[in-house]
Amino acid sequence: MSTSTNTSSPVGKPGFRLPKWAGSFGVQIIAALVIGLVLGLVAKYTGSTKAAPNGLGATLQTIGSSYVSLLQTAVVPLIFTAVVSSIANLRQVSNAARLAWNTLLWFAITSLIAVLIGIGLGVLLQPGAATGITQEANYSGKTGDWWAFLTGLFPKNFLGLGASTTVTDASATTSVSFNVLQILVIAIAVGMAALKVGKQAEPFLNFNASALAVIQKVLWWIIRIAPIGTVGLIGNAVAIYGWDTIGSLGKFTAAIYVGLALVLFIVYPVLVRAHGLSIKQYFSGVWPAVQLAFVSRSSIGTLPLTQRVAERNLGVPRAYASFAVPLGATTKMDGCAAIYPAIAAIFVAQFFGINLDISQYLLIVVVSVLGSAATAGTTGAVVMLTLTLSTLGLPLAGVGLLLAIDPILDMGRTAVNVAGQALVPAIVAKRQGVLDESLYNAPRLGTPFIDDAESPVVADGGASDGDANTNANNTDKPRELADTKA
Repeated sequence: MSTSTNTSSPVGKPGFRLPKWAGSFGVQIIAALVIGLVLGLVAKYTGSTKAAPNGLGATLQTIGSSYVSLLQTAVVPLIFTAVVSSIANLRQVSNAARLAWNTLLWFAITSLIAVLIGIGLGVLLQPGAATGITQEANYSGKTGDWWAFLTGLFPKNFLGLGASTTVTDASATTSVSFNVLQILVIAIAVGMAALKVGKQAEPFLNFNASALAVIQKVLWWIIRIAPIGTVGLIGNAVAIYGWDTIGSLGKFTAAIYVGLALVLFIVYPVLVRAHGLSIKQYFSGVWPAVQLAFVSRSSIGTLPLTQRVAERNLGVPRAYASFAVPLGATTKMDGCAAIYPAIAAIFVAQFFGINLDISQYLLIVVVSVLGSAATAGTTGAVVMLTLTLSTLGLPLAGVGLLLAIDPILDMGRTAVNVAGQALVPAIVAKRQGVLDESLYNAPRLGTPFIDDAESPVVADGGASDGDANTNANNTDKPRELADTKA
């Protein structure tokens, strides 16, 4: 009542108030990148190695691996529930078949552009010539081939899970793995069966939607602590690899990142502008997912955020986004399955003194455009590379030469993957006349990240990320509500 009473905390005083930008997710990620880089260099130059990390190196390694483990924990239930829900949500879309076909078409078109850029850079920059590296590196890991891809489509159990036991003199360790491709096949079959069953499947679909909402909430909490994970992931990468390893393959590393930059900052903006959309709004909208993808190196782990920005920043209808984004997270990989294998295959050929003819370049295009699905059940781009090398008849020993810097390259590759996974649904939605352009063009309030501000109760920490059963058009006011947030 009395105006002379001051109940504000010291933090609220002008001298102690944090600037508004300090609470931005993007700023926190950038700050974490810088901190991780500094700590990684300190660890490296104080004697930390991959085999024998010191205290700081071990701490960074633990933080990074623990965060990745958190992301991986929810992968199986996330993919299953997301794909089943996405198929069920197609009931709400009048032109579902056309949307699905156009999505696949634009996946192929953007992949074709990316692989052509990769081939052009490989031929122009000659990354495999005069590297100064010995040719003794060998690779004994899993190789990719089309037969393995086809047989991998058939699940060995309901969730495509597998277990392996490693026995040593001291102990036995059992690890559980999963095949994303098999999970995708199972989820598609279950979703289509639920649609055929009709009304009797409604309880199951409602349960699945509820489960998806819970899983996404848990993943959202994990995403919120991404700055902490970023410090560990970047710090550990720098502590292990430093600049020496990157320098020995500097031309190849540069070629990859030039290709990724051309796709992300030239090809994608051209496609955005060609469809009458704002380039600035696209980048500010998709940037949170790109940042998380860069540090996590996981399209699947970034899936909840990718779908979120597609719906709430880019204006893609939820019923369509819940189909296109999960599909893209497993099959749409311009970085891992187009640019990287194209340049890497040319690198291997040049390194071993093998001349490629036009038919082999065409094979690179075919494998890159059609082969991304063959890597859905694997980690990273190694299998995609071995699939390409096997198809071209190039030495698989070349894979071993590139493994040392793969984590560094994988950051950029995954960022481009995720940017494309959000771009294609926006383009298709625009072409089909279902894009919410008012949401796409809405102001971002100085930050590309939409906070949990879609409900006024968020300030008390009680709101969800968004009701799974509501349409994206019902959540088009987050920015106005964000203005009222204290």
